[in-house]
Amino acid sequence: MNIDWRSLPSLTALRAFAATAELRSFSQAARALNVTHAAVAQQVRALEDQLGRPLVQREGRGVSLTTDGEHLADALNEGFSAMQRGLEALKAGEADRPVRVTLTASFAAQWLMPRLKDFWEKFPDIGLSLHPDSRVVDLHRERMDLGIRYGNGDWPGTESSYLASARLVIAGAPSLIGKRDALTIEDMRDFDWILSRSWPEQDTYLRRIGLDPDTLSRTDTNNEELAIAAARQGLGLVVESAALIDSDVADGRLRIVHESREKLPAYFIVTLAGPKRAAARAFLKWLKSQS
Repeated sequence: MNIDWRSLPSLTALRAFAATAELRSFSQAARALNVTHAAVAQQVRALEDQLGRPLVQREGRGVSLTTDGEHLADALNEGFSAMQRGLEALKAGEADRPVRVTLTASFAAQWLMPRLKDFWEKFPDIGLSLHPDSRVVDLHRERMDLGIRYGNGDWPGTESSYLASARLVIAGAPSLIGKRDALTIEDMRDFDWILSRSWPEQDTYLRRIGLDPDTLSRTDTNNEELAIAAARQGLGLVVESAALIDSDVADGRLRIVHESREKLPAYFIVTLAGPKRAAARAFLKWLKSQS
């Protein structure tokens, strides 16, 4: 059945009449709809005028329905009940759906996973679905509740908030650098390195401090987790985002010997504008508490 939307009365008028028909009172309908008695009566009169027939009869403080009013009330009750069932089913499905998060594999492994025990202890009933991806994922198309992205925080069509510093640092294992807390540029030229061939920010940082990445003794990997694992074993110095090795530094597995002073890029929480599911709001609030 094709619906002629332009010929339908306003939803406000239909709700006012349906509530009045159910409660047999303008006053009680007004309380149920959180509006004034006059507003309900006005909407019902407007509906009667549009349909060209009386729907209610005033009887003291209450109302009764005409035959036409009874027929319309039955139809609206069926329609509004179906709408309510559909909306409740949709809400229940959304409530049960895990919070979907897109982020890079390295950020998930090195920053998020060590912290998740705290989240699950506080919110044991909220499920998470992590989707590691190096792409900038379309949150709407792929039904993501949020993303954690590396950049300057200016992705069109989204809202972003700062999560963690991504300032670059140079770090090495104590077994490689000994007891030194800092290395000079000359010192660093003599060490082996674990580097990437496809990370321009790394090369820019090294050149800015006076190191040519092409002349260093290096082992290449495009996997940050492998680079960090190799650095832990003392196989070379590594350039990495400070946020991804903070637990290694805190536990003494790695020691920072040089760090950038740049504030951007950084890691940002990215969401679409508009209302968020309760579970997503809880995870967002927890994430921000970790920054």
